[in-house]
Amino acid sequence: MDAIKREALEKVRLPGRVIQKAVGKESPAQSTQMTVGFAHYSEETGPMEPHQHVEEAVHILDVRKGWVRCGPSRDHLGARVPLEVGMTLHFPENEWHVFEYDKEGYVDIIFYYGQGDMPGYFNRQRSGQK
Repeated sequence: MDAIKREALEKVRLPGRVIQKAVGKESPAQSTQMTVGFAHYSEETGPMEPHQHVEEAVHILDVRKGWVRCGPSRDHLGARVPLEVGMTLHFPENEWHVFEYDKEGYVDIIFYYGQGDMPGYFNRQRSGQK
């Protein structure tokens, strides 16, 4: 068993977020099947670009004036869904999503997504199919 404390994890600044990976490739707890980590979105790192995964679950740890938008493509995201502490979100395969916030707001999450072999996924990604 690996017992990992968030405060001990390296903070990696990326455009639109700060990531702390706990489980997965190049993480303190190695896994080829899953990725688990923390992400913080705020003005400090600027706006996030919409993105997608094969499938993802997210739990809202803390939020102030934050929301999520999701949809079938990066250019067609739906209405704001206000976030609340304790919410769990599930993004199905290839659903585009983005976390956003008002001035002085932020979104703090823990994320989970699979790294297993997804037959056909990478070919669909290259061809733009869903």
